[in-house]
Amino acid sequence: MNTRELKQIILQEAKEIESYIIKTRRYIHQHPETAFEEVNTRNFVEAELKSFGYETVRTARTGVIGILRPVIYDQTAGKTIALRADTDALNLTEENTIEYVSKNPGKMHACGHDAHTAMLLGAAQIISKHRDNLSGSLKLLFQPAEEGGGGGKLICDEGHLDDVDRIFGIHVWRELEAGVIGLRKGGMLASADAFTVIITGKGGHAAAPHQAIDPTAVLVDIYNALQKIVSREIDPFQDVILTTPVMQGSDAFNVIPREAKMMGTFRTMDPTVREHIVTRVPEIVQGYCEAWRCEGKVIFNEGDMIAYPPLINDSQTIEDVGEILKDTTLKFVTMDPSMGGEDFAFYLQKTKGAFLTLGIYNEEKGIISPHHHPQFDVDEAVLWKGTALYSLLAFYPLFKSGE
Repeated sequence: MNTRELKQIILQEAKEIESYIIKTRRYIHQHPETAFEEVNTRNFVEAELKSFGYETVRTARTGVIGILRPVIYDQTAGKTIALRADTDALNLTEENTIEYVSKNPGKMHACGHDAHTAMLLGAAQIISKHRDNLSGSLKLLFQPAEEGGGGGKLICDEGHLDDVDRIFGIHVWRELEAGVIGLRKGGMLASADAFTVIITGKGGHAAAPHQAIDPTAVLVDIYNALQKIVSREIDPFQDVILTTPVMQGSDAFNVIPREAKMMGTFRTMDPTVREHIVTRVPEIVQGYCEAWRCEGKVIFNEGDMIAYPPLINDSQTIEDVGEILKDTTLKFVTMDPSMGGEDFAFYLQKTKGAFLTLGIYNEEKGIISPHHHPQFDVDEAVLWKGTALYSLLAFYPLFKSGE
């Protein structure tokens, strides 16, 4: 069997198991679990992998890795390929009226991780049928806690990427038409940091502000000053944003609070720009607090939040993927970068690889809501293409050589 024939078989088999992919996605969608709570999801994935003939290793608290090797395996030869799907949901109440709506109150798969998991499980079936075409070991990473918890970093810290030569991930993408695959060389997604500013003043009655030290007034000044970091201190040709969507003060119209809080995020493709913002935010907060007799504190990436680095795809790997797809029916385009963050970036700091997207936008079906929206959904008719893409990437060394 030549490589062209194997590609066609993989596409055909992906289409044939479309009902399995959709059924699996709907089950996961109905039972969403958030960061480091994905126990049911892990157990489900683990059982499926074992039924397909994979060894399994648990990782990152609530994740699992499936391992597959050729029947005749030489540990000293061949390349190790890894494919990754994230499994966690969001703390969000679903507003869809679909039959497979979330059964877990206040939790929802609003970013498509249910689709990623289902697509990779579908690929696990197909790859196992053709395992003798693997050039070496294959690792399927079902990773928890992508949404801020840094599950990918934990997997790297545990050493599971140490023997990996190439890693690939796929994300369903609302910004692309359904079924279209997005490729991008170099910088694709931004770094992602969270920050909290806490201002402590002196509480009092709203009718007597001169007897208090109003932290909310200072917080507003700081809000405006932080925007000037981007507009007046950073090259306008840089990709950078700073957004502060949370401001909290008093819970009564006639009470000046003792404390006020602001929370936000900043994102950039440039590590130097990131370091500048990390330095300037506390400086600005301290300056305003000294001027208005308050105390200020800045906390970066509080609690389980992990700072994500920029996601930089390996340019040669992206070129190779394009060549692999050229003689298939899968359509691909060069996609625009995004200021969203992704902990797949940690994997790309460890080894070469590529993060790809699969378009799901379908206006005719009403699939129009953005990621992290309570009415987010995916066009399930294209999920088999994600399974096909994952499956093709498992044989990256073979298809790259063209043998």
